[in-house]
Amino acid sequence: MAAAAGVAPVRVRYLTSKDQFHTYLKAQGASRNDEASRGDEEELSVSTDQTEPPAKRLKLDDPIKEGESQEDAEEAGRKEKEPVERKRARGQNKSRPCMKPNHYEKSRLCPSVTQGCTEKCYFGSRCRFLHDINKYMAVKPADLGQKCVLFETFGKCIYGVTCRFAQAHLGDGYQNIINMDLAKQWEGKSLVRNNLSKDLQHQLRKKKLSFEKADEYLRHLAKPHGNGGKGNKTSGNSTERQEVCNCTAPEEGPRDASEHPVLPEEGEDPKLAALESLHSTDALEGSPTKTMGPVTDEDIIKLRPHEKKKCGNLPFRRICKRFGADITCGEMAVCTNLLQGQSSEWALLKRHHTEDIFGVQLEGAFPDTMTKCAELLNQTIEVDFIDINVGCPIDLVYRKGGGCALMTRSNKFEQIVRGMNSVLDVPLTVKIRTGVQEKINVAHKIIPKIREWGASMVTLHGRSREQRYTKVADWDYIAECAKIASPMPLFGNGDILSYEDANRAMQMGVSGIMIARGALIKPWIFTEIKEQRHWDISSSERFDILKDFTNYGLEHWGSDTQGVEKTRKFLLEWLSFLCRYIPVGLLEHLPQKINERPPYYMGRDYLETLMASQNVDDWIKISELLLGPVPSNFTFLPKHKANAYR
Repeated sequence: MAAAAGVAPVRVRYLTSKDQFHTYLKAQGASRNDEASRGDEEELSVSTDQTEPPAKRLKLDDPIKEGESQEDAEEAGRKEKEPVERKRARGQNKSRPCMKPNHYEKSRLCPSVTQGCTEKCYFGSRCRFLHDINKYMAVKPADLGQKCVLFETFGKCIYGVTCRFAQAHLGDGYQNIINMDLAKQWEGKSLVRNNLSKDLQHQLRKKKLSFEKADEYLRHLAKPHGNGGKGNKTSGNSTERQEVCNCTAPEEGPRDASEHPVLPEEGEDPKLAALESLHSTDALEGSPTKTMGPVTDEDIIKLRPHEKKKCGNLPFRRICKRFGADITCGEMAVCTNLLQGQSSEWALLKRHHTEDIFGVQLEGAFPDTMTKCAELLNQTIEVDFIDINVGCPIDLVYRKGGGCALMTRSNKFEQIVRGMNSVLDVPLTVKIRTGVQEKINVAHKIIPKIREWGASMVTLHGRSREQRYTKVADWDYIAECAKIASPMPLFGNGDILSYEDANRAMQMGVSGIMIARGALIKPWIFTEIKEQRHWDISSSERFDILKDFTNYGLEHWGSDTQGVEKTRKFLLEWLSFLCRYIPVGLLEHLPQKINERPPYYMGRDYLETLMASQNVDDWIKISELLLGPVPSNFTFLPKHKANAYR
């Protein structure tokens, strides 16, 4: 039996109906005495399911009006519901509830007590946290397990009594036990780099940091150009020059390209060569995270996928590294927030010590902030390349002139690329889309300019801003742009979910591929590409991956209540993508396509079926298997309303 259009072809014997699917999960959950259930299993398949089709029958308690037939009543009920039910769920849930640590904990222990320096609490009697350990332990939530990943890995858990696995390392009198032999092995080692120091944060907030190279470039922009009226139209007036430096001047025509460093017409870009040198065979042989044997630099740049993180966290990148992603990139960071020293934004730049080739991605709309931010990062963090996000389609970014909007603001775009390139010692790359409007491609016109302005590489997502992630990526157009970009490398991006997809993409003449949603749906795609096979990964193997993710999350965000719930939040966001994966052994034919939505199907065991659920409550159940019961007032709403299968 052929699958319906847009639906993945699952073998008939595994197919089921929506009601049977949820009835099975409910029955199995009850039989296993799943204490992680939140007590409202009677409404499991109805209360949180967002994919229920429009109701086609009246509620039992709706009376039928006098003189009205049953059919007329049903028709009236349908018409009444249709305007609401037909509204398509798409975009982001922008009004999601923001749960903070104090929502989950009635009382919190003062950090000064946890760190063993009670007498140094700067707030004294005004401190709103507890200082009495006995009082804290009387109201502390129950531990979630008998093993603490921090204690077992590092020999010490810095969260002490606040750890939700504290029984593993607490002695008499709530004394925090330390495994000295194991702790000594980690002394002086930096597990995570690119942390924001207090001193740097202070300088940024007080605007005491100097940007010599950026200021020099911006002064150059402010100078009048004797090029027949082309370039920045400024006069000798200092106020007008200042406006140009602040990027408030209107769009202007192109300037003389000879006044800025550009890529040579022939030969190798020295910054790109620096990036490729990191792929040397010696580095490969010395790295324990690699799964591929030593190959040449040229083979690596062409065959190794560029993993782009979408999950918003460092632990997910560690998962991808395990499966062979050799290049990782941090999530988009807003340059103005970085320049203001915002800790939450700087967290996006953090780099785990296993990430041997790592880049960061910046978003901005003006050359002054982007150039200064590039110089700041060039001086303060360890990074192998910096990427400009000119592909972000969201309204918040687009309306202020960033993301995709830069593709229509060529003068500002040029100033940003030239400015950032002039202050960086590492390669500068650019991520773009085919264009802004769906049927009007402009990337082929912009790419030669980007090459001229000095970028080392371009990544092209085969969709426009209007398309977002709907419809299939236009790889024929990507192939056309790859020829135009030469000799500058061009990476293709879009709809890669199998090694066959990757092979077809490489045949388009691109220098490499970027994998984003494909990695979120199945992070082992990197192994499949390198080994040229389909991996029928079992549910227990997939559960082990989730277990590793939670351990990485507890290492990164902490093992106290705040860290546990933050780990849970990112796990649930990831599960909203993982549920789209269909096991290889269940497919009628291979491979699964990224834009084909999974039908309701029964897995080969309970866990495989549970992982296939697109019900939020079932994702929460999976999180409870790993991180224990959720707090009584826990709420979660996924970031995306729809999963963009169409």
